[in-house]
Amino acid sequence: MKSRYNILMLVLLLAFGSCSFTAKVDNDPDKDKLLIQIVTLALEQLHFQPKELNDNFSQDVYKTYLNRIDPLKRFFLQSDIDEFSKFENEIDDELKNYEIAFFNLTNERLVQRMQESKDVYKKVLSKPFDFNESEVFNTDYENHGYVKNKKELNERWRQILKFSTISGYDDLVTAQKNDTIVSVEGEKKEIKSLKKIEAEAREETLKNLDAYYTDFIDDMQRKDWFSMYINTIVEGFDPHTTYFAPKDKDRFDQQMSGKLEGIGARLQKKMDHIKVVELISGGPAWRGQEIEVGDLIVKVRQKGERESVSIVGMRIDDAIKLIKGPKGSQVILTMKKVDGTFKDVELTRDLIELEETYAKSSTVIKDDKKFGIINLPKFYIDFEDYSERNAASDVRQEIERLKEENIEGLILDLRNNGGGSLKTVVDIAGLFIKDGPIVQVKSTNAPKEVLEDTDQAIVWDGPLVIMVNELSASASEILAAAMQDYKRAIIIGSKQTYGKGTVQNIIDLNRMVRQNSHGDLGAIKITRQKFYRVNGGSTQLEGVRSDVVIPDRYSYVDIGERDQDHPLAWDKISAVNFDKWNGYYDYDATISNSKIRMANNNQLKLIEENAQWIKTQMDKNNFSLNYDDYKMELKSNEKVSKEFDAISKYETNLTFGSLPYETKLFSKDTILKEKRDRWHTNLSKDVYVEEALNVLNDLKMSYEINKVANIKE
Repeated sequence: MKSRYNILMLVLLLAFGSCSFTAKVDNDPDKDKLLIQIVTLALEQLHFQPKELNDNFSQDVYKTYLNRIDPLKRFFLQSDIDEFSKFENEIDDELKNYEIAFFNLTNERLVQRMQESKDVYKKVLSKPFDFNESEVFNTDYENHGYVKNKKELNERWRQILKFSTISGYDDLVTAQKNDTIVSVEGEKKEIKSLKKIEAEAREETLKNLDAYYTDFIDDMQRKDWFSMYINTIVEGFDPHTTYFAPKDKDRFDQQMSGKLEGIGARLQKKMDHIKVVELISGGPAWRGQEIEVGDLIVKVRQKGERESVSIVGMRIDDAIKLIKGPKGSQVILTMKKVDGTFKDVELTRDLIELEETYAKSSTVIKDDKKFGIINLPKFYIDFEDYSERNAASDVRQEIERLKEENIEGLILDLRNNGGGSLKTVVDIAGLFIKDGPIVQVKSTNAPKEVLEDTDQAIVWDGPLVIMVNELSASASEILAAAMQDYKRAIIIGSKQTYGKGTVQNIIDLNRMVRQNSHGDLGAIKITRQKFYRVNGGSTQLEGVRSDVVIPDRYSYVDIGERDQDHPLAWDKISAVNFDKWNGYYDYDATISNSKIRMANNNQLKLIEENAQWIKTQMDKNNFSLNYDDYKMELKSNEKVSKEFDAISKYETNLTFGSLPYETKLFSKDTILKEKRDRWHTNLSKDVYVEEALNVLNDLKMSYEINKVANIKE
């Protein structure tokens, strides 16, 4: 498989070897054409199931891109669309000829219409809204037509903004009604008229919209819109093929490794300022104790340089480039503190580990038995060095620590785990079985490859339950499927998991061009393979069906692979030989017991009803802009919503605790302690974890009974 990949890369390099461009500017048409050329050929040569670039593909890109850049249909006029329509069947031809006339035209017009819209929304918000009128607003934007003229455009904005404002208006009216009128130093609180409240609500809408334009729309550059266009093209092949602009590639690497180099603060742009919204536990900013959440960074100076650079009004991506840097380098930040004072803070950048990305474990007592739970948010890995911290080594370590606490059963929580590294999946599966195949991988026009656990050591041979939900995807599904096929674990959770049965590779586009003077071209995450269970079935679309199905709030929400655009189809290949787990567990009886418990569980019944109600709310498109009708609907929803309050108030009698190695850290890291306490509190209120422990307990009991019976025989 590697040799085939190398041959394809050589073909691509030869194809681009003659390309030589010298321009180097931010908005570089030659760079854009080069990107189209590279990406198009990569899709044709490397994608698992390449599509033909024809009129059907062109029509899909045309429609999707216009919906993506103007989803509310509040910018473009029908005359614009009429002008764009000549490209509806020509985008495929443009791609073949590396042309970008469609993008150029739509982007130029979009920027123009967005600038014009500032005057439109300000004009609309300068006049009062009449919330006594009988008016209904439909939020099914996809089925809205484009407006024909400026008058219709103003009307569309008026409805959108009136819909945005009515909730703020209600908040202010409700707050005044609930506010007790008391004397304060001889003066009574002002009773505002509805007219004044309406004006304040409009002012708040204007303020929020101004902030949106300042922080997002005005910050968007041509290259950002072009990245969006490229992604519309590549996602036409399948929903997981993605183009990464340089900054996006950095973010992806950080997410996969759980590490970043910098000052250890999460930043957000608020109007013209860069604001600190979180300090990452253990990072330089957290250790220095001179920066607080809410502080603003106004200037940045690298150690050794004389001049500071003002970042007020700067794009947040450009500001972050100045603030972050390699481990050991120093930076001086001029901070505007929350109290209004200014202060220079010098920090030495470091490698920051994002703890929320990593595996963590806890113990709990259930029916006089101690059990362990490991939460794994992602199958993380350092692509540069597998010997560095990764999901498999961390899970192994947590199991060893739990074994020292003499646990009798283990829960592996993969809920909301969107996947990650394939290698770590195989290694983690190997912790629970002696050896054998874990997953089959199929590439286009190539024989299948079977990835196996070859290490005969078993780290955990006791009862095992794996928790999943609709957002457990990709690598999570491989692990759950393997353990289900081996009869090694009971899978408990949603009816089925997400259904992503494809494998993506990251291709650095810079490697594919010689004599490139355009700067970083970014990368493409491209679907190269599909994976299959050891029984031959694909997890694509179908996901993994739980042995024990528990209703949750996502039960009726369209969030799976089958609900995405352009998913690859489900199929099946031949099974491979594997030996099922030779244990003493009675899976059938355990699953049956769980179903009986759940049928009598009022909390789960309530969750099922709530999921159905959420579905009806999500399907609703028509909303009254008459305040009395709006308020009546709101009260009705609040009444129904209160019936589901018991869901969040649910508590078990379970107490979860940290392992000894962690408790030693708490005296030095109070933020870590706070995070663990919050996690343990949430676990104690989690009906799904409660049932998983019941299942684990039944497995343990069946093991003990069957083992004794087997010995007697």
